[in-house]
Amino acid sequence: MATQTLLHGQAVSPSLAPTNNSLFPVVCSTLCGEALGQHIQHHYGLDSLLACKLWIRGLSDVYLLETRTETYVLRVSHAQWRKRNEVQFELAFLEHLHHQAVSVAHPLRTTAGRLLLTLAAPEGQRVAALFPFAPGEIPLCDLSPDQASLLGKSLAEVHRASQNFAAPCHRKALTLEHLLDESVAQILPFFAAQPQEQLYLQELRSQLQASLQASPQQAPHWGICWGDPHSGNAHFTPTGGITLFDFDQCGYGWRIFDIAKFLQTSLRTGMSYAVRQAFLQGYESVSPLDSWELQSLPHWVQVAHLWSWSIRLGASQLHSHSQFDQRYFNQRLHQLKSFTQHNWQLI
Repeated sequence: MATQTLLHGQAVSPSLAPTNNSLFPVVCSTLCGEALGQHIQHHYGLDSLLACKLWIRGLSDVYLLETRTETYVLRVSHAQWRKRNEVQFELAFLEHLHHQAVSVAHPLRTTAGRLLLTLAAPEGQRVAALFPFAPGEIPLCDLSPDQASLLGKSLAEVHRASQNFAAPCHRKALTLEHLLDESVAQILPFFAAQPQEQLYLQELRSQLQASLQASPQQAPHWGICWGDPHSGNAHFTPTGGITLFDFDQCGYGWRIFDIAKFLQTSLRTGMSYAVRQAFLQGYESVSPLDSWELQSLPHWVQVAHLWSWSIRLGASQLHSHSQFDQRYFNQRLHQLKSFTQHNWQLI
């Protein structure tokens, strides 16, 4: 077995201990698919229900809901991950994009006209949203250059359409404080036994802050970011169609960060240089980037790596800590350091 990294979390509060007559505290429940299906059918006025099955567990639980005539995707956010106002912001933005003719899986409204439902779960309030099943499928292997170009163009259309969005509520912006400072603070305790690596992360944070803090927060450079653009969050059809989905990590931020997030994910999964370039060229065919944005890309890729890393660590209570052995942290740190090389795009 791989050597385990000690987890440096807070001590459990004595107040969490259950009494003889109380339920044990719950972090993450699994809601009954059959009951969910009936609840959703009632509130959305759906056709006769065939099945509602838990499809995948991630930062949210995703159910596949089938009726006699349609297939839907039901997403139930975890209480520890998303609050109602955060989901409301995302769903309103997706509906806005849909009205702007951007090809996204848009949320459906209930018969009462609401974008979401609140569910009382053992661990607290969870928020549910229903979407039509996006036509097409996720590419099984690498994106083709044509698909990558289409994804880049679609991201540019998202950014362009975001400029006239009127947010119905507040949602945390993708600022450097959130993306960088909070991420490094989340990661540092896991390197308590490696002070030299802690120092490296702290110095890198300072360097990135100095390099990026002057980035302008106005259009077209600043708007609403998707937050998680990659090949797994889009369906492609054989006829050249695309539908984007999963805007769970969206928020006001720099458009160049979204591009960096795609590149960071693509580099981590071994996507080819040609495909990554096709994505960038597709984006610029719709919205050309300024020179400072292109020059800052390697810095933003490092920020994206740190942010996705911290999200993974933060979600451990929903899944498992066993994956976080020394090999995991060494690999993540090695990837981070590789992005500082002058030829990082060729890795």
